[in-house]
Amino acid sequence: MFTIEHEFDATVITLVDEAPAPIQEDITINAFEDCVTVEQLDPRTDQVQRITLSLQQLRDLTAALDLPEGVYQIRNDSSGR
Repeated sequence: MFTIEHEFDATVITLVDEAPAPIQEDITINAFEDCVTVEQLDPRTDQVQRITLSLQQLRDLTAALDLPEGVYQIRNDSSGR
């Protein structure tokens, strides 16, 4: 299950783990104009852990989900090829 909310400066997506045990803590994704953050509560420390991705990193992650193992670089080819 997931929720989507539009706030003043971000779109917030929350992913709820409904799988069989062990269930993981909810993940909150905040999409800002210039970056995306991924947050999850660490129950061992009772602190929220946050990862910040630039839009370039997010683009690379999106591409990587559909590629086989290897090293890649996305290029913006202005020649149209």
